[in-house]
Formats: sequence, structure tokens, C-alpha cells
Amino acid sequence: MTQHVLPAGGIQLTRMDTAVGPVSFLILGFFLGMRHATDADHVVAIATIVGGQPSLRRSAMIGAAWGIGHTITVMAVGAAIIVLGVVIPPRLGLSMEFAVGIMLILLGVLTLTGMGGAIGAAIAMRADHDRGESNPDLHDHVHAHGDYVHVHTHGHGAHDHGHHADRTPLARLDVSAVGGLMLYRWLRPFAVGLVHGLAGSAAIALMVLAIIPDPIWATGYLFLFGLGTIGGMMLITLAIALPFALTSASLPRFNWHLRVTSGLVSFVFGLVLVYANGFADGGLFTDHPVWEPH
Repeated sequence: MTQHVLPAGGIQLTRMDTAVGPVSFLILGFFLGMRHATDADHVVAIATIVGGQPSLRRSAMIGAAWGIGHTITVMAVGAAIIVLGVVIPPRLGLSMEFAVGIMLILLGVLTLTGMGGAIGAAIAMRADHDRGESNPDLHDHVHAHGDYVHVHTHGHGAHDHGHHADRTPLARLDVSAVGGLMLYRWLRPFAVGLVHGLAGSAAIALMVLAIIPDPIWATGYLFLFGLGTIGGMMLITLAIALPFALTSASLPRFNWHLRVTSGLVSFVFGLVLVYANGFADGGLFTDHPVWEPH
């Protein structure tokens, strides 16, 4: 038995050339996949998606969709590296990391712009109160419509309601043919998982190849790693969705603040990744790009 100590996400792994080694690492792969689901960029991205989801069951399915997308990319890119010996050039590797940053920025923008109506209404309401124009017969409500939160003021009359449900951004999409398909609900987390899988697949495959040189065993490791990622992301998504689900009806303003925070964190985190992988020393847009799979 020969041993080579290799780092893998802070865990020391040992290469074993005996028959027991690959089997052990196949089992370990599942649990490392679950740990991989807790990476910061994964958590930030999924928080923006489940922020408007009051159902824990649907939140878990969103996590599964993310994990499936991630696993498909890891399996495809990893198999190309392990079986075909494909080498990822630095610019391509940095481009994949850069894409994750762009995606996080977009998720943040989408989350924050979904709050735009609520922010504007809240500011207008405060201005009315400051001017002493408040009406005791009027009161404000915060309503959540899936990924959209609306604050409005209305009275008690039959025609005083401050907005129409079919005028919210997602409501207009939901009444379309696309919104009527169940696939639509899972498309966004699936696509986000695909992009995240691109960024991490090379590092995972190279680590596996160094530990398990046999292509069949190594591909099996990637598969179990993917299953672990799916399970781990379902658990992580449930944990993230819980405060959103508990506050969506009872504490709508606090729920709104949670969602704004998730959008801001995603946006800032994306900016950091874009700078680090695109414009810092050795970045994608420099003369001498340097990429180390991690």
C-alpha cells in the first residue's frame, strides 16, 4: 500500500492502491459531496432563490434541482478529465470561476429589483407620514407573492385595495404558458447548479484522479460525490428556507429585510469573485492568467 497525503477542502486524504482504498473513498465521496454543498458561494446563491418560497417541501426540491444541475456538470467535465485526459487551460478555468461571480451578481440584482416596488412604496408611505398626510382609515400591508414582495396602503372600502395581484412581475409570468409548467419552478436552481458545477468540477476531478487512478472507480466516486451534493444541498436549502417560511406571513417586514439582505450579499459576493478571477493579478483579463483548481 502506498500513501500520498493530498488536501481536499481542508480534509487530508490518503491514496491507497489496495482494493479496500477505492471502496472506502467511494463511501467517503458521498459525505464529501454533502460537505461541498456548504461552500459559501453555494449557500449565497441558493438563499436568493428560496427567499420567496414559503413551502419547505418546495424549498427542498429547489435544493435537489440545484444539486442535480451541479452533479451533471461535475460528471461531464470530470469524466472528460479522468477518462479522456482533457486539460483545462488557465483562461477557461478562470472563465468558469468568473461565470459564477456574474451569476451571483445577476441573482442579487433579480432579488433586489423584485423588492423595488416595496422600497418605493415604503418611502412614499414614510413621506406621507412625515408630511402629516396619513389617514386613520388607511393602513399598510406587506404581501409576498412568490419571489415578489409588495407594500401597499389601502382602506376598508371594497375598491380601496392598493394593487392588483395580476400586476406583480411574477404574476404576469405565472399566467403565461411558461409559468404553468412545473419545470419552470426548478429551471432557475438547476441552471445555477450547472454554473456552479463548472467552477468546481476540474478541482474535484483532479483530486479524485490523484487518489483513485482507475477511471471506472474515479467516475463512480464522482457519481457518489454528486449524490452527496444533492442530499447536502436539500438539507442546506431547508435550513435557509426555514426563517423565510416562518416569517412570510407572521413577520412580513422582517421577511422582506431577510430577502433584501440575501440579494445584497449575493451581489457583493459576486463582485468579489468577478474581481478576483477577472482583474486581480493573474486574472482572466490580465496578460498572464494563472488558475489553480480549488
